[in-house]
Amino acid sequence: MPVAPEDCQTMAEVRDGVDALDRQLVALIAERARYMEAAARIKPGRDTVRDDWRVNDVLTKVTAEAEKTGLPVSIAQPVWRELVERSIQYEFEVWDRTRV
Repeated sequence: MPVAPEDCQTMAEVRDGVDALDRQLVALIAERARYMEAAARIKPGRDTVRDDWRVNDVLTKVTAEAEKTGLPVSIAQPVWRELVERSIQYEFEVWDRTRV
């Protein structure tokens, strides 16, 4: 179990904590990608893969959650913008691959 950030005394403890969180984040992003696969399976046309309304909705919700939890918006917004864009690209790939 990693040391809590406020209790870290060494860089090794900091790195152990970051590495543990990174493993959790990778697992969560992998699950998110499976939802993109489901979306690609469900959406009827390639023209429905990108949904700008939904992109804005996700970013608005993430910004609100970041503000609520103390995550700097200057970190949250660019990270999620990139995550959303990469997710859309992945959804296109899955949509194309499964419709051939």
